[in-house]
Amino acid sequence: MDEIQLQFQQLLAEQGITLTELQLRQFEDYYQELVSWNEKMNLTGITERQQVYIKHFYDSLSLSFYLNMDEVSNLADIGSGAGFPGIPLKICFPHIQLTIVDSLNKRIQFLQHVCDKLGLEQVQLLHSRAEDAARLDHMRDRFDLVTARAVARMAVLNEFCLPFTKSNGVFAAMKGSDPSEELHEAKRSLKELNAKLRKTYSFSLPLENSDRHIIVIEKSGATPRKYPRKAGTPLKSPLV
Repeated sequence: MDEIQLQFQQLLAEQGITLTELQLRQFEDYYQELVSWNEKMNLTGITERQQVYIKHFYDSLSLSFYLNMDEVSNLADIGSGAGFPGIPLKICFPHIQLTIVDSLNKRIQFLQHVCDKLGLEQVQLLHSRAEDAARLDHMRDRFDLVTARAVARMAVLNEFCLPFTKSNGVFAAMKGSDPSEELHEAKRSLKELNAKLRKTYSFSLPLENSDRHIIVIEKSGATPRKYPRKAGTPLKSPLV
């Protein structure tokens, strides 16, 4: 274990997370594959090793600082990109059945390669727009926890993600800067989609102190049949 991995392990230990040697190796293999594939396709603008460990891996795992992942049996990561936060959460909490939805097939191919390389099981990778995937019977109103990291504004994200969330389940949006304005703008979408704001958690990433916010939303009932609207409509005409 080198200095960066030791630091990563210590930071997680402060949050009550203990990594095994296998998990540390999986994170390092993930980093190596991310950087390698990033030379062929645009996966991330962050490639410096310590920054990946903090800004991608640690940041992804921050969701587990505020939500009890032991109570989560299935997780949907919408618009996952290079696999954040879904893959780091799966590495740390292997009992979770992970579903990743992304609209770019090249990213899905990368994620399949990563899952194979890391030996991750019970991972479903779906090449689809969120609006289309949420219309599938086996995806709709199904997941204990749904998450999205830096995908869109809350009024749009709610329509992307809440249709996947089961009644009494949770949608957690991972944001950078203060989301107060977005939350005010998103009130109508929450009402339309049978959901309410539970809490917003704020913290700073270690070492570089950039702001992070996790917005936790509770789903109170099934998704109305008319949502989500057809692909492209939520972005063009948000529920505000």
